[in-house]
Amino acid sequence: MPVRVTLDALIVAKGLKARDLAAEVGLSETQLSLFRSGKVKGIRFRTLARLCAALDCKPGDLLDYAFNADDLNAPEEAD
Repeated sequence: MPVRVTLDALIVAKGLKARDLAAEVGLSETQLSLFRSGKVKGIRFRTLARLCAALDCKPGDLLDYAFNADDLNAPEEAD
């Protein structure tokens, strides 16, 4: 997948605990953990905005895009 989640680096840089961040943005710890690990297929813009507000950052600070032509031809993962 060409989009990678870089949230862990921000959490460490800000000296936050994932549990506290999850509570602040209205996510369960499990939901935040899944997002941090990149095991989600998407994120709501509202959730992204809340994360950015809590971390004082921009979406590009949370997500990294690394284009790889092979990713375009890879089969979709099943739900």
